[in-house]
Amino acid sequence: MQRLYHDQPIPEEFRGAVLALGNFDGFHLGHQAVVSRAIALGFHLRRSVIVATFDPHPVRHFRPDVPPFRLTTLDQRESLFAHAGADAMLVFRFGAELAAMDAEQFVADVLVKRIGAVGVVTGDDFSFGKGRSGDVALLRDIGERHGVTAEAVSQVLIEGERVSSGRIREALIAADMGMATRLLTRAYAIEGVVERGDGRGGAELNCPTANIRLSDYQRPAYGIYSVRVRLDDGSEYPGVASLGVRPMFDPPVELLEANLFDFSGDLYGRTIEVGLHHYIRPEMKFDSMGELAERMKQDADEARRLLALPE
Repeated sequence: MQRLYHDQPIPEEFRGAVLALGNFDGFHLGHQAVVSRAIALGFHLRRSVIVATFDPHPVRHFRPDVPPFRLTTLDQRESLFAHAGADAMLVFRFGAELAAMDAEQFVADVLVKRIGAVGVVTGDDFSFGKGRSGDVALLRDIGERHGVTAEAVSQVLIEGERVSSGRIREALIAADMGMATRLLTRAYAIEGVVERGDGRGGAELNCPTANIRLSDYQRPAYGIYSVRVRLDDGSEYPGVASLGVRPMFDPPVELLEANLFDFSGDLYGRTIEVGLHHYIRPEMKFDSMGELAERMKQDADEARRLLALPE
């Protein structure tokens, strides 16, 4: 899987590709349907398939103060696109240039001249161009004039409602991890570099944790989760994690702290991905460290049960 950028030359082997065009943050069921159709079209036309995404998200450009809302990092999306069968990921660096570009320019100057796409597949709600003036019908019309085939994939419904990134965010805020997993087709996962903490988990509670920052991720409900943690060597460990501001400690620091079951070793400086599988309970403040330690043991036992691990 190669990572390409819209403002850099496209390698010759990827010119004439089929482009799955969207933001694809989260890469949920609806996104997967778009990419699957692009891959099928690429196979039919004997062309490479590129999955496009935007970074930063256009919302972040127009509303820089909006709270964190991302569901995936670029690295996560690249991995997901590769597993789906795409040949490359194209990153549109969204800024003033793209924000000011009208629909005709975007198709003619970017999709045709810069990228050399011969086919474009989007979701049926895709919009583009200055002021979001372009829709799938206009993309099809402009594309025909420039020799580009454009298709739109119909919405995917679960329980009669459209699968969307917004719906996933609502599920995460409500601690409905079952629905989030169903919409994503996998557990919601936060990736980050393990930092050194204050040592309280290991020294005072006999529960060493791998601590990562939440960065620009959508904040799920604060609380305790059963998790599966994937390390940078591909290995995976079940565990229990605390996500929040640690009400027992001052000053409050927002962290994701994962305790990996049956793991020993140094994770500092390594990139890990923590998949949130089940919500166990909200954050709580206890009267003593002893009470906290006892509850943490109960949380670990519950995580093992939810993950169907042997006692």
